[in-house]
Amino acid sequence: MSQAFVREQDGQWLHEIAPTLQALINYLSKENNGIKVYEKNHIMNAETGKYVYEMSNGLNYSVDADGKWTIVD
Repeated sequence: MSQAFVREQDGQWLHEIAPTLQALINYLSKENNGIKVYEKNHIMNAETGKYVYEMSNGLNYSVDADGKWTIVD
């Protein structure tokens, strides 16, 4: 069994992907059955100093203090 096939079976979680916008876009597009998800807007959160990205799937994402993606309100 190839390693690629095993990874496909295992799936991947949001917190496991690299903390880059391109990695987030690739992950969300894959989770969206291959339909491209894109960044609509981004703002700097005054409290955390981190960017919050509004994506075309209707959710907002940010990298937390541990360097992992998370969904924010």
